[in-house]
Amino acid sequence: MAYNEEYLKDDNLNINWYPGHMKKTKELVQNNLKLVDLVIELIDARIPLSSRNPDIDRLVGDKSRILLLNKSDLVKKKDIDFWIEYYKSQGLKVIPINSMTGEGINKVVNECKAQTKDLMDSYIEKGRIARAIRLMIVGVPNVGKSSIINKLSGRKSTQTGDRPGVTKGKQWVKIRGDMELLDTPGILWPKFEDQEVALNLAFTRAIKDEILDVETLGLRLIERLIEIAPEDLMDRYKLNHLSDNPLDVMEEIGRKRGFILSGRELDYTRIAQTVLNEFREGKIGKICLEKVK
Repeated sequence: MAYNEEYLKDDNLNINWYPGHMKKTKELVQNNLKLVDLVIELIDARIPLSSRNPDIDRLVGDKSRILLLNKSDLVKKKDIDFWIEYYKSQGLKVIPINSMTGEGINKVVNECKAQTKDLMDSYIEKGRIARAIRLMIVGVPNVGKSSIINKLSGRKSTQTGDRPGVTKGKQWVKIRGDMELLDTPGILWPKFEDQEVALNLAFTRAIKDEILDVETLGLRLIERLIEIAPEDLMDRYKLNHLSDNPLDVMEEIGRKRGFILSGRELDYTRIAQTVLNEFREGKIGKICLEKVK
């Protein structure tokens, strides 16, 4: 069905998603934090602000932490460098990684050992037997936690998938460097005060497509790309020019790709899903959706 003007005036998807397992995960983090020496927080380089769950700061408190900027291969180097400095200025150690290829994993192992060296040395000084370094990994759904654990352990030890919610419960995994890591399911927060944050999470599939209006989500992504990555959008879809109206651009993409139903009506669902998938796969370009306001 074609869009109408009234439908397009609804700027928000009013995204809210907080299933029961999110509450259980929050409790899991709280109850097990005392067992670990260091927290690894994994965020998405494409949305380095929106993929940081504000509950994590409250839950982790003063516990030592490393921030991993995953999917760094999907973002331009200048943006990666900016976010490293941004979080460094907040006192956080940041390491860019690619959990699919393993790039940056050795740096993660070395940093974990460096940050826990004093603690491990104290065990030896007290005459106690040295034990494994205990880590906890946290992050929003679909940020790549299972993939990085597989790279750290050197084997396929946890189930992975390109969809949120694959990790279901607590798992302790032995990893390289005499360390043990507590995996936790992805955790979102109860209410999105900022719908732009909600959209960013939906664009990167931290929120399941199945609970969203995919056509509107695709339209909103096109609207964002017109603003921040117009050349990438034009190059990918062979567009001669960009209209200020995202619906016009969406329809032109549909015509260029031949996404037409019987009766010459455009297949808006297919257009939207294609743009979303190709953004997520990095085919439109190396794009960071956020900058500091």
